[in-house]
Amino acid sequence: VQLQASGGGLVQAGGSLRLSCAASGRTFSSYAVGWFRQAPGKEREFVAGISWSGVSTSYADSMKGRFTISRDNAKNTVYLQMYSLKPEDTAVYYCAAGGVWLAQAPRRAVEYDYWGQGTQVTVSS
Repeated sequence: VQLQASGGGLVQAGGSLRLSCAASGRTFSSYAVGWFRQAPGKEREFVAGISWSGVSTSYADSMKGRFTISRDNAKNTVYLQMYSLKPEDTAVYYCAAGGVWLAQAPRRAVEYDYWGQGTQVTVSS
């Protein structure tokens, strides 16, 4: 599975962005997908995850109510819609696939097998 994240950019605080994670490989629909982010000087952190079916989603506490993860398995794509962006959301955002057939997406980065290249999100104050 190969992943490509896109949709990042520069946005003002309070604005919105939608990130996309496009996958190649016919087995993508069997994987859970997670979004992680890494700011300069900080560790990579879990943002949101979605199960293979899309039924189960999970979010880091600071993203609840502001971010929405979804997937379209027919298009081999997972989305992260981000609202009410804050300067502290500035980071490189990565998508990852792992956990075949799991009912819930893992929250730990080590549980993911495939990673995209990352897309930069910059939120100005």
